[in-house]
Amino acid sequence: MGKIIYPELSYKITGICFKLHRELGRFCREIQYGNRLEELLKAEGLIYKREYEIYPGNKVDFLIDDRIILDIKAKKFILKEDYFQMQRYLQSSGKELGLITNFRSVYLKPKRVLNIKLFG
Repeated sequence: MGKIIYPELSYKITGICFKLHRELGRFCREIQYGNRLEELLKAEGLIYKREYEIYPGNKVDFLIDDRIILDIKAKKFILKEDYFQMQRYLQSSGKELGLITNFRSVYLKPKRVLNIKLFG
């Protein structure tokens, strides 16, 4: 069995996302989720970069503690393209773990995505 990458930090981020989902519900825009998420990250004392450019023309929503990429969504479904996008982010940045969180879902289910070049 493999080890879990950054269990404490990813658990903390996931908890913040659940709190945000409870507060704002499912029908806000991504920018609204991002703004409130930024406030919650600050309140928790987490180090982050928002709209961080990992390579020219490609920005991640959040890079948290220089370890985890967080991609926030507000749409009906997470698509294969969203996973492929996260893989591009992870591979170009050299990071190990990304989280995709879709706030439009009735039940929040953050998806952990590993960099397949490192773990594949």
